[in-house]
Amino acid sequence: MYVHTTQIRVRYGETDQMGYMYYGYYAWYYEVGRVEAIRQLGLSYRELEAQGILMPVVELHIQYLKPALYDDLITVKTLIREWPSRSVIRFHSELYNEQQELLNKGVTTLVFVDAHTRKKTNMPDILQEKLRPYFTENE
Repeated sequence: MYVHTTQIRVRYGETDQMGYMYYGYYAWYYEVGRVEAIRQLGLSYRELEAQGILMPVVELHIQYLKPALYDDLITVKTLIREWPSRSVIRFHSELYNEQQELLNKGVTTLVFVDAHTRKKTNMPDILQEKLRPYFTENE
């Protein structure tokens, strides 16, 4: 299993009149977590795109447990719990406040797409190489 954490502070413009983070921003925080998780592996979305690989989101599940509040420092925990299938990768996200309370969790499913044909393709070898040390043969 691969795990990465990053932090984001809730900005005023991301909140409603009650000071709660607007529900649509949670998906954006997930994206920041995914991008930084890939970067921590030594890759970037830009590099994958330059190699002709796109990764569109095809499914998103979100569970709201407690609100993130204006000026909270949010820890975004991004996990790849299972080895990606040939063309699908799932990122599990968990958002915590500074008291380490779980605020929100979700799963984002992306597919690997060939940029030229716009058809599904296999996970790129370079990403397999970077992820392999985090998974055992039984996973």
